[in-house]
Amino acid sequence: MHGVLPARIKEVIMAAIELKHVVKSYREPGGEVVVPVLKDIQLTVAEGESVAITGPSGCGKSTLLNLAGTLDQPDSGEVWVDGAAVQGCGAAELARLRGEKIGFIFQLHHLMPQCTVLENVLLPTLALKGAGDGAARARAEELLERVGLKDRRGWRPAQLSGGERQRVAVVRALINQPKVILADEPTGALDEDHAAALTDLLLELQRGLKVSLVLVTHHPAQARRMDRVLRMHEGSLREVTSDAGGSAA
Repeated sequence: MHGVLPARIKEVIMAAIELKHVVKSYREPGGEVVVPVLKDIQLTVAEGESVAITGPSGCGKSTLLNLAGTLDQPDSGEVWVDGAAVQGCGAAELARLRGEKIGFIFQLHHLMPQCTVLENVLLPTLALKGAGDGAARARAEELLERVGLKDRRGWRPAQLSGGERQRVAVVRALINQPKVILADEPTGALDEDHAAALTDLLLELQRGLKVSLVLVTHHPAQARRMDRVLRMHEGSLREVTSDAGGSAA
């Protein structure tokens, strides 16, 4: 069980994400068979902490991330974001919660091809009050400079390399100053060098901005760079100790 914070993290620090006794199953298409995916998951991610979720394909890692990000609902159990329970929230409330508290990064960047880099970064701000007051644009310009893309702000995604597109996706995830970043295999489509560079960038920004990071990854070396490594196995989570890091993925 992983509802308890590690000893190195003070108990007074509020959790960014909590999953309490979460259960999730899916019904096979056109059938009556119910397939259990997550079994009594308990997870606490502290403010400013980085956590890697590892495990084989199809084991439920992305499902867990979708539940933590309120993109899906558990069959039972509770999901808390920044100290607030999400159970009972309507679709509009959940959308606003995601916009204000959670940043998403996916394996594919999902940039709008017709929009410039700057416009793509600013898209998440459009639904939030005050997006047009200039502060969001100034923050976007600052973040793009920090990731080395200030000179690309007027370019469109087709003009960028794969690594540059993922850096734009990282900035877009940070634009609303979220409490937590949920990253689902963000380096999966990159070569080794670009993957390492993007991991460096993610950790630099996560620590500098004191944002929590939950990273789904198949790569043991990438996982070991996080504060904690958890492995998904048969619907349950277990902590991977430092001497077992080689088997993280």
